[in-house]
Formats: sequence, C-alpha cells, structure tokens
Amino acid sequence: MDFDLSRVRSDFPALDGGTAYFDGPGGSQVPHQVAAAIAATMTAGLSNRGTVTATERRAEDVVVGARSAVADLLGCDARGVVFTRSATQAAYDVSRALAKQWVAGDEVVVTRLDHDSNIRPWVQAAERAGVEVRWVGFDRQSGELEVDAVRAEVNERTRVVAVTGASNVLGTRPDLPAIAGAAHDVGALVYVDGVHLTPHAPIDVVALGVDFFSCSPYKFFGPHHGIVVAAPELLESLRPDKLVPSKDQVPERFELGTLPYEILAGTTAAVDYVAGLASDATDRRARVLESMRAVEEYEDKLLGRLLDGLRGIDRVRLYGAPARRTPTVFFTVEGRDDRAVYEHLAGLGVNAPASNFYAIEASRWLGLGDTGALRAGLAPYSSADDVDRLLAGVAEMAK
Repeated sequence: MDFDLSRVRSDFPALDGGTAYFDGPGGSQVPHQVAAAIAATMTAGLSNRGTVTATERRAEDVVVGARSAVADLLGCDARGVVFTRSATQAAYDVSRALAKQWVAGDEVVVTRLDHDSNIRPWVQAAERAGVEVRWVGFDRQSGELEVDAVRAEVNERTRVVAVTGASNVLGTRPDLPAIAGAAHDVGALVYVDGVHLTPHAPIDVVALGVDFFSCSPYKFFGPHHGIVVAAPELLESLRPDKLVPSKDQVPERFELGTLPYEILAGTTAAVDYVAGLASDATDRRARVLESMRAVEEYEDKLLGRLLDGLRGIDRVRLYGAPARRTPTVFFTVEGRDDRAVYEHLAGLGVNAPASNFYAIEASRWLGLGDTGALRAGLAPYSSADDVDRLLAGVAEMAK
C-alpha cells in the first residue's frame, strides 16, 4: 500500500480552507476519524471505570484500548503506558519521583538542544534535591548533539540524562542508542522527550534502549494530552505522590484523577490512523512501522524541496544542518523582523510562526536570544504546493 497524499489530505477538514499548515511541530491538524471517535465516546454514555455497568465497562475498555494502541505505536509494554495532562507534566512527575532517590553528590545531565519541558523539570528537581546539573551544548553550525559531548558529562554520580529525540526547532535527531549506552555504562537512567520525533519516524523504545520516552498525541493527529512510557518494573520502583484511595498499581499510581476517556479514545483513533497511512498489514504494530517508514520517506523528499528553495533565496539564513533530522526548518530573513515575515505569510494563508517555541536554551545558544526565529515544519498532509507557497511568500519579504 503506497502513501497516497490525496487520500490523506481528504481526511483533514481543516485543509478545506486552503491554509498551508507549517505549524505542525506545535500541533498537527486532526483527521475526521479522530474527531468522530472523541464525539462517539462522549455521547455513548460513560462513568468511572469498573466491571458492573455497561458504562463502567466502556470506560475500562477505552483505557485498556488506548494503552494497547500506544504500545503498538512505540513498541513498548502496554503495562508501562502512563497518561498525563501533557508531556511537560510527565517530565515534572517523573523528575519529582526520581528526585526522592537522589542524594548529595548526585548529578543530572540536560542538553541545550531540548525543549524547556525536558530541561526545567530536571533543573528544578536538582535544585530542590541539592544535586548538580551538567549541561551539554550542541554544535552551533550543524546543530548536531555529539555523543562524545554527552559522554564527557556523565560519570558514576550521574542519575539521569535528559535528552530530546528530535529538536523541535532544528530537527536534529541525536543518536539515542549511543547516548543511552553511555548513560547506562555509568548506571544512569535516560529520559527522552520524543514529542517531536514520534510524528516523523517509526519508534521502537526497546531498540532505542532508553528508560523513559514521552510523546504527545496532538502532534500526531490526536487530542491534547501527554504520554510517558517505561518498563513496568522501573515504574514499580518509583513512589509518586498520590491520593490514599487512588490505585497503587502501575501504571495507575502515576495517573492523577479520572482519566479523560474521550481523549484516550481519540488517541487510539489517532494511532489507528497513523497505522493506516500506508499499510494494510494485519498486525497494527506492523502497520505503524510500515506507514511511518513511508511517511519518513515522503517528508524527507518534501524537506529537500523546502531546503533547496530557502537556500536559493538571498538574505535567508538557515540554522542547523544535521545529518539526521525531522522535516523542520529554523530560519530568519536578513533585515526583516521575524514577526513581520510571520504576519506576511499568515496573510497569504501560510502558517509558519516565529518564536523560540520553548526551545529557549537552543535559541540562546544559537545567538537568537529569547526571540527565536521562523519555523516551518512538514507533516504527512503537507504538499509541494504548500512548500511553493511558503517559498514565494518568503521571497517577497526577502526583496
């Protein structure tokens, strides 16, 4: 089954208005199948989870089904799937739980490539626990995060290495298995922010060798919430703060309050949609992998068109040129305020915002201060015409 752009685009009602969406790194558009699943769940009759009434069983089935879907998406154990309000909350929750085990002299490692949601929770947890934070920079020209740079900061006192799966501004995809190996060699855990990687590549958490992996369904066509996964045995070793009557088993001990059942139904629908993008295999995990390989191939080709076009426009400066990347471009137009370019493109029906996009340490490291730059991100529903419209709009501002 081939990747059929026309079929994919027909599934997204938001595209009917003619807007070219390059703001997918901040949240993708939603196919009608996901919206229908959310609506159907909300109107079918729900209650708290249980086994007696039909509504209790329906709620239970939604949760179990969502855990199974995430396991098929990420290649993890469904028993280790934790649902949270956001990926930011997930990092805070895990960092607080782990910090209970830290003692004076311990260290945590963070990178300047990361979104702040995978920096500040660790920095703040370290400050409260009285442990040291070690920072890893990245190459300002290429945007690469070198494994040796991480290895230089880890030692027998390191407890956690927090690293991105892909930069949400430069697209850089660090070598996660190698970083995990360096961390594990000294007995440290690895927490990966996979929010920006998951929509663009097939994920196998076990093969990556990482301990925690987070993502957000609203970046891959689903509703707004967060997910963090880990081996059930690792989760069992942590004691997060919780209410006395709430469940103590894993993964429920990490989930605060009543889960948003309709949102979880939407997440299952989103995974099912991803699985059907370019595969008709029988097994959902196999469909996910095959479809995401097709998505990766399609987006890489379209990214080449975007990069070639931007490089051909005088006064456009591109930031970073990593060898392995998601289809994400960070750029400025010399002599033009980023906001002005952003507004000009918006007037043409092209959504390519300007900001630091919460990658504030990366923005500062690149010399862009807290302002950041323009960002254009591709999605499976992006087209060559979308790219050409963006390029034409940027060219007008570069005159």
